[in-house]
Amino acid sequence: MNIIIFGPPGAGKGTQAKNLVNKLANFQVSTGDMLRDEIRKDTEIGKKIINNMNDGKFVDDEIVNKLLERIIFDPEKKNKLIFDGYPRTINQAKNLENLLSKSNQKIDYIFFLNVNKNSIIKRLEKRKILEKRSDDEAETILKRYDTYMDITKPVLEYYSKKKNFHEIDGSMEIINIYQKIEEILD
Repeated sequence: MNIIIFGPPGAGKGTQAKNLVNKLANFQVSTGDMLRDEIRKDTEIGKKIINNMNDGKFVDDEIVNKLLERIIFDPEKKNKLIFDGYPRTINQAKNLENLLSKSNQKIDYIFFLNVNKNSIIKRLEKRKILEKRSDDEAETILKRYDTYMDITKPVLEYYSKKKNFHEIDGSMEIINIYQKIEEILD
């Protein structure tokens, strides 16, 4: 099965995606990880990405879509994808549906982890210390949260109308969020 987990930066998407990867033997598709990998490799794409991230902006859809296409068309990963934080825009959502359709796949479950700004700030400040992530500076956190809420609102509205959409209180403890996801999957 293919699953989308989305929510604001620091909502716990990556943690829940990893839990599902372990449970289902699926593959985590983290656009954040893919983008950070490009930065680590110091590619031209990586340089564009770091400039956008430092400005609190999202990365160009075209870049993200190209990186995703390789994964979706990998036969080993067919119907075993957990999208962590993607899509973030309507264009990305439509591109994802198009790519999945072309590869005879679909999204089985959509989980939105809903978390307020104050909870996000506390989580990301803690993550910055634990994971030493450069994109978790306080000012950047606020920009990313506001940008996320502005840009992703149409995606939330788009997916919330689908039968396979589930909103979960992302401010709960990690284990409680995972239990809620498991209940829905079962």
